[in-house]
Amino acid sequence: MADPNSPTAAELVALIRDKTITAVSAVQAALDRAERHQDLNAFITLNTKGALAAAQKVDAGEITGALAGLPIIVKDNINTSDMPTSAGTPALRNARPTRNAPSLQRLLDAGAIVIGKANMHELAFGITSTNLSSFAGPVRNPYDSARIPGGSSGGTAAAVAARIVTCGLGSDTGGSTRVPAALTGTVGLRPSVGNGGAERRYHDTDMVVPISHTRDTVGPMGRTVADVALLDSVITGSPLVSAAPLRGRRLGIPTSFWSGLDRDLEAVVMAVRAKLGDADVVLVEADLPGLFEQNGRVSFPVALHEPIADIPAYLRASGIEGITLADIAATIASPDVAGAFGAITADVFGAAYPDAVGAQRKALQAMYDAYFRDNNLDGILFPTTIAPAPAIDLEKGSGEMSINGGAPVPTFDTMIRNTDPGSNAGLPGLSLYAGMTPGGLPVGLEIDGPVGSDAMLLAMGLSIEAILGLAPAPKGST
Repeated sequence: MADPNSPTAAELVALIRDKTITAVSAVQAALDRAERHQDLNAFITLNTKGALAAAQKVDAGEITGALAGLPIIVKDNINTSDMPTSAGTPALRNARPTRNAPSLQRLLDAGAIVIGKANMHELAFGITSTNLSSFAGPVRNPYDSARIPGGSSGGTAAAVAARIVTCGLGSDTGGSTRVPAALTGTVGLRPSVGNGGAERRYHDTDMVVPISHTRDTVGPMGRTVADVALLDSVITGSPLVSAAPLRGRRLGIPTSFWSGLDRDLEAVVMAVRAKLGDADVVLVEADLPGLFEQNGRVSFPVALHEPIADIPAYLRASGIEGITLADIAATIASPDVAGAFGAITADVFGAAYPDAVGAQRKALQAMYDAYFRDNNLDGILFPTTIAPAPAIDLEKGSGEMSINGGAPVPTFDTMIRNTDPGSNAGLPGLSLYAGMTPGGLPVGLEIDGPVGSDAMLLAMGLSIEAILGLAPAPKGST
């Protein structure tokens, strides 16, 4: 075992399968760690009774499968029929969907055990996970409790980073698995979405509290790339990937993604580039001029219009009665999310939406297609975020931050700068641990690839992780 204090998901499953430990002891240990780290606000609901009952069935041989006995955490916007799915917002606090989301159901069918629902940025409309709902509270970064863990899947990331569980599920619209992975030294995958249909890797339509059917996807998160690859294999029914040789792999280095970086973060990611060069990865310096501007023509018009139809459709499909979009909007607790919903309910982007989701999104996708093709690339390499975790803002939920002592800039726009364009284009993206700043904050590195290249990204990620190593455990987590 690589780390006896923090086994990987596969190692933990093997210990249970070989009866070295019991599933009950593994689940109880995870629940105990969750209780010990209550200060992180990583959970909205702990599933103590249900998780222990499932573990007893694993030990009795009544539940089997590739994940039998594995404790996991699930973001609280992903449907669970045996626990509320609140999305961290008051109107849905007691909402009980009639069935599980399909990706989660695949994990349950393989024997995984949900120990609880993860805290998150309210309604997933933010990147800090500073949730100001009275029953949730701000999620805190295990490496510095005064800082954000990223969002919107911050609870899943915090629980994984604190070694409460090895892995779990988040969701990603514009960076919501990858940004928290970067800020907590963990791994997050945004699976391919493409144009939906067969291009979509995970199929959870109407079973996740939505922002945008065009952009949303469930995504696995874990302490290691192997943890994420294992969950992805079970969800998709595809073979488990193996590490891919890095020699000769061509990764694009778009200048615009590497500009304006926090100095401490820049030192970490530039060292990574040197290590990859030593491993004979071919780093192709070629920019994507105009990409951020083109992304701006797509991002908000899609994300702030589609909820008007998508949220009511979700409520109907999930069997949640007596709650409307207006009810949800009227009771939002976090000021930043309330502001976003003001734009949604007023349909500020209604007129711009058809062009944004049609012509402008196609143009964005064409820019990526040309970049991959013209430079003969396997992927694009960049810092997941341009700065390490900023301080928690308890007043607004997501306010402003400063980079290198400069003028304040919006935290949301700043932290999703590099992750949002690939999201809008439907690309897969993998964020993994790159290193630590001198101040002890994790830094993330992302690889994006063409639609359908998820397995290749995971295979490269395994090899890159072997070079870079894993994040040290946060103080007091083991």
